[in-house]
Amino acid sequence: MFDLNNFLRGLVILGLFFISSCATLPKDFDRPESHSFSDTDDTRLGRARHEEKLAHPGKSGFLLLANGLDAFVARAKLAQAAERSIDAQYFLIKKDLISWLFVDQLLKAADRGVRVRLLVDDVYFGDKDLGAAVMDSHPNVEVRLFNPFSRKTFRFTQFITRFGSVTRRMHNKSFTVDNMVTILGGRNIADEYFQAHPELAFGDLDVLSIGPVVRDVSDSFDLYWNSEWSYPISVLKDKLPTEEEINQKRQLLSDFIAEQKDSAYLEALRNSDLANAIRDGQVHYQWGGAEVIYDQPEKIIHDFSKEEFHMAPKLRPYIEDVQEELIIFSPYFVPGKKGVTFLKQLSERGVRVRILTNSLASTNLSIVHAGYAKYRKTLLRAGIELYEVNKKFGKEERKEKEHEQGASKTVLHAKAFVLDREQVFIGSLNLDPRALFHNTEIGVVLASPEIANDMRDWFDQNIEEVAFRLELGNDKNGSERIFWHGIENGENRMFTVDPHTSFWLRFKIGFMGLLPIESQL
Repeated sequence: MFDLNNFLRGLVILGLFFISSCATLPKDFDRPESHSFSDTDDTRLGRARHEEKLAHPGKSGFLLLANGLDAFVARAKLAQAAERSIDAQYFLIKKDLISWLFVDQLLKAADRGVRVRLLVDDVYFGDKDLGAAVMDSHPNVEVRLFNPFSRKTFRFTQFITRFGSVTRRMHNKSFTVDNMVTILGGRNIADEYFQAHPELAFGDLDVLSIGPVVRDVSDSFDLYWNSEWSYPISVLKDKLPTEEEINQKRQLLSDFIAEQKDSAYLEALRNSDLANAIRDGQVHYQWGGAEVIYDQPEKIIHDFSKEEFHMAPKLRPYIEDVQEELIIFSPYFVPGKKGVTFLKQLSERGVRVRILTNSLASTNLSIVHAGYAKYRKTLLRAGIELYEVNKKFGKEERKEKEHEQGASKTVLHAKAFVLDREQVFIGSLNLDPRALFHNTEIGVVLASPEIANDMRDWFDQNIEEVAFRLELGNDKNGSERIFWHGIENGENRMFTVDPHTSFWLRFKIGFMGLLPIESQL
């Protein structure tokens, strides 16, 4: 007897087999190994600050980049100063203003003879193959994609057939020039990370560094660049761009850049305080010891228990050693039961723990908020202080800002810890399962009381203005609930539900919080 259910099941299995058989990656191709240059002391950046480096043996110099314009200027000015190499590693590069300005600086450096190595994660790269191949066609540029998707079938089907493989990504972010200066932090290459998006601004943080820390970042880059999971774009794309396509793309880029000559970003590149300080060698660095910590690229293929490939065990001792105060900036914060227990133990031994994360209204990933929300009461009961970004302008504030340039929604994206006003961690690491177990990350722990105190002072002076303070209390019926305290239109307000959210959004988040998806957040 014909069994329709078995027939349909067979078709599904056959279809998945066909899809997965097509989702293959190139094999037996040439992946030339290359490494960072070690003989760059005679470059312009190598000679710069020579006496200052000698005065701080074994120490590195640091400059925080908290402003989007400064973060762009720092990258662009360093690219302009490059003489030997630029190594750029990013999770995301979009096709927008900042990305085009960034690519333009890379190509101009390559035109001068600088070797450019660009390593990008492939998860959001599918529509950029042609542009990447055009860049790669330059004799001084090589583009590689990390953990790529097959180009022989649809990406969305590979999330099913290659689940557990393509769902583990390279989230690292670094920009290193002549193996002498590096930038680490949370920023991807896109408008919203540099305050260039008209509706969305990611509050982010990078640190520009010189000294021994740079070589450690270069070692990490080389490890990823030469790994078996980094594929040259030339072997992924079936058809390489023609000379006509290359010329067309370069001309489009040149025309676009010419149109931007009066933009705030190119103006800042010419005349901003930071641009002038970099140009004149007058950047004021804070000096201190540092350790660069990062996941090994092999992390993406191993079981979560293989901690020898993880950066978290290297970061954990720094947090365990905190005696008085821990401040955490984490846009996506899903501590899990183990994380809650760890933070509770810190609180029980007298450590003041304060956490700033996104509110439901400010987050750009509401599903992650669902994973965080269910831990709020437990954290508050343990004495952990929780703050959530207040992104909502009141009616009067909106009127005042109506004619000002700036985004209407601010999202926290910085990933940083302040440890006892003595040390600071800055990097790409969110405190959620995806960052800790699935993806690869990088960051630096720097010993600088000056930077630590500056960040703590910022928190103390601004937190009530920029965030809601969560408080655990009882409603009129005696039931335990969370209250949100914040400022709107210059006045203190208290909310009894997630501020500036709809009933349906809160219902959706509550429902998602019941699903067994936390390990993927």
